[in-house]
Amino acid sequence: MTEIAHGTVVALPGEAILSRWWRTVDKVVLGCLVALFAVGILLGLAASVPLAERNGLPQFHYVERQIVFGVMAFAVMLVTSMMRPSVVRRLAVVAFAITLAAVMLLPVAGTDFGKGAVRWFSFGFASVQPSEFLKPCFVVVTAWLMAASHVPGGPPGKTISACITLVILAFLAAQPDFGQAMLHVIAWSAVYFVAGAPIVLITAVIVFVGLAGIVSYHNSEHFARRIDGFLDPEIDPRTQMGYATNAIREGGFFGAGVNEGTVKWTLPDAHTDFIIAVAAEEYGLLMVLFVTALFATITLRSLMRLTRERDMFARLAGTGLTVLIAAQAFINLGVAVRLLPAKGMTLPFVSYGGSSLIAMGGLAGMLLCFTRLRPQNEIGDVLLSSSR
Repeated sequence: MTEIAHGTVVALPGEAILSRWWRTVDKVVLGCLVALFAVGILLGLAASVPLAERNGLPQFHYVERQIVFGVMAFAVMLVTSMMRPSVVRRLAVVAFAITLAAVMLLPVAGTDFGKGAVRWFSFGFASVQPSEFLKPCFVVVTAWLMAASHVPGGPPGKTISACITLVILAFLAAQPDFGQAMLHVIAWSAVYFVAGAPIVLITAVIVFVGLAGIVSYHNSEHFARRIDGFLDPEIDPRTQMGYATNAIREGGFFGAGVNEGTVKWTLPDAHTDFIIAVAAEEYGLLMVLFVTALFATITLRSLMRLTRERDMFARLAGTGLTVLIAAQAFINLGVAVRLLPAKGMTLPFVSYGGSSLIAMGGLAGMLLCFTRLRPQNEIGDVLLSSSR
């Protein structure tokens, strides 16, 4: 077989792994990810201090934990990005089985920490949210199944992945965690779309989501309360949405100044779900635009590189992971400016949280792995192997 790499040499005899990784990895996306981690630490210095004081802890307790989580996430990202796609696939399959089992055990052994949704396992010194780790593994497994379905004599991967998705949605809805459930639907739909889903199926998915929303509204007080609050034209200034809206308005273009914001003292989730409100109040619209630009660059740059990828599994998995990051960022930012109902969803790489940060580090590492430059089969060879 003839091998090409878009005009770039991607393999040198005897080259060290680190050197090859640095030459083939997408440095623009890597730089954006590092910048988001740095923004998270910067905002954590402002947003988490009031929480530490309310809990009687040292002033920078949560900032120090954020740094530790960030270092762990960064290490996971680097190690994962150096792996071969086949290795990432195998590890993701094993991790998927473990995290899915953990999600299924939540109704029995999980806790809600008083938030009305059983999403965590508490170990006293730390807590884990298994659905955060489930997402990237789910995308990789879905991509693997759908890619396998295109191989002559292969398994019905699309049907299997659809059944797995329904099982996951059922357990997430039972928590309830409709935000994570929506992310899984979006990621699965994106992978299926790139794999060649018929328009009839895409329409059916949209109808299914709409009907599921209606059923959830009439059967879940948690879900209905958030929808009613979103549809209410008047914003209660004593709610999280009211505090966040006021903070964004007060920040203006340049912000109130470093450590001059007040929303972090009244907003319970200022360090997690509504951290962008802290950024808007203290650093203004400029910081919000900067963060938005970083996510946009990661999304567009990754999708552009994936259009040149001829390995179907890598292309599908990379697309699903890219859409997952973009969708979660869009939902978090949309909730903060009241474009979307409250979802209880973190801002990727920026919000405080060990599960979120480390899981996102693994997700970013997988994405960097699938978008690395590597030898590509000639298109004729690809067509020939598909016809066998």
